[in-house]
Amino acid sequence: MNEGLTLDDLSMPLRALRLLAADFGHLPAPMLDVSTIFPDRLRLSFHYGLADFEAWREALGIAPDAVEHGTQGPDDGTRVLKASAEYAGAVLELVAYADITDPAPTGASA
Repeated sequence: MNEGLTLDDLSMPLRALRLLAADFGHLPAPMLDVSTIFPDRLRLSFHYGLADFEAWREALGIAPDAVEHGTQGPDDGTRVLKASAEYAGAVLELVAYADITDPAPTGASA
């Protein structure tokens, strides 16, 4: 833990947040995380599907092949996407979570 940090020590991710709000205020609102553990990082999390993550990824110019794909949870039932980029001196970390729905078996009726 980074004891003794001041709010000024978090200026990079807070500055990045201010610029993101000015430049991309039209994009979907993420859950935000600034931490004294990683004082140069701003995490943007999306918990309601992948479309909002994709809108931000595209706006920030993060290449699709730079996105890490994974799963988590019981029976790997949650899809997780992660990507990062530098922005205004901070490390932006984008993370998205979405349920993995089981496709209906072939021939099954709805």
